[in-house]
Amino acid sequence: MKLSDVFTAEAIALHYTNTASNRIAYLGTGFFPAQKKMGLDLKWLNGVNGLPVSLAPSAFDAKSTMRDRVGISMTETQMPFFRESMLVKEADEQEIMRVQDANDPYAQQVLDRIFDDTTTLIDGANVVPERMAMQLLAPVGGNFGISITANGVDYTYDYDPDGTLKSGHYAAITTANDKWNAPTTCDPLKNIEDAMDAQEEASGNRPEILLMSKATFNMLKNSDKVRSGILAQNVTANVNYTSAKVKQFVEEELSVSIIVYNKQFKDETGTAKKFYPDNIVAMLPNGALGSTWYGTTPEEARAAQSGASVEVVNTGVAVTVMTTVDPVNTKTTVSEIVLPSFERAADCYFLEVC
Repeated sequence: MKLSDVFTAEAIALHYTNTASNRIAYLGTGFFPAQKKMGLDLKWLNGVNGLPVSLAPSAFDAKSTMRDRVGISMTETQMPFFRESMLVKEADEQEIMRVQDANDPYAQQVLDRIFDDTTTLIDGANVVPERMAMQLLAPVGGNFGISITANGVDYTYDYDPDGTLKSGHYAAITTANDKWNAPTTCDPLKNIEDAMDAQEEASGNRPEILLMSKATFNMLKNSDKVRSGILAQNVTANVNYTSAKVKQFVEEELSVSIIVYNKQFKDETGTAKKFYPDNIVAMLPNGALGSTWYGTTPEEARAAQSGASVEVVNTGVAVTVMTTVDPVNTKTTVSEIVLPSFERAADCYFLEVC
């Protein structure tokens, strides 16, 4: 496709119309703040704080009893590598000069956007850690892990090899009448409260945040029991039953904050997907749950010897720009080595609602 095929009035109008999803901020950066380390290896301690255990009594002049560090384990793995490039070819350069000479007042703005390879690739790099974070916060089927398979590469990471998280921090509603897609019989508030009680009983910490997709929230909103609870609090005959009222009601009843997350991305096949899937609710504590760790990419490590321009953005995303002379091409490459750690997994609880 030539530049002239996309450089039209319609293209100009559409080019500046961003989707609603693009305006939603990434959520994972708050739960998994970025950090940088050298190399590929990543280690972290999985600690289960739980309830305090009473100190053992002792006789005088007796040796002290040794206490084991129960629930502490080390996770060790190698972080995955991601890299893509875009090329401005000689023919593209000729098209750019031709359009610039067209005296169109919008020409330069549109050209800047169409050929902003750096932004396009960095946007793609930012998708990766967000996708990973949301997979960790949505263990569908009780599978705590990350899986990204494309381009002949399979990156699969199991964050619960012994099944501890699945057995103690995950539940699924299995009875048809109790599932949230049965609005006349389901009881979402009871399900959430029971799950929060289970988490508090196991760890002593009660979740303070509920994370879910818009579709999951709508199932909660459509529940007859939730509707009845809200209407019972209002003396007026006609009540405007809104999402805002439902959110406020649930937050007050359960002493939590609700985050409805509906941001989307396109996977390697170009298929639009939600970062956070439907039919599951994450019950989380306040604060960071782990870290998003970035390693040192080959481009960053070899910046001095490559002769290319290399800059690191967003903690660990390497942007490399190189111009060749014969032919005259400009190649932009963006790469990252990235993987989140999940130290506070045992402070979270996950409920699959249908």
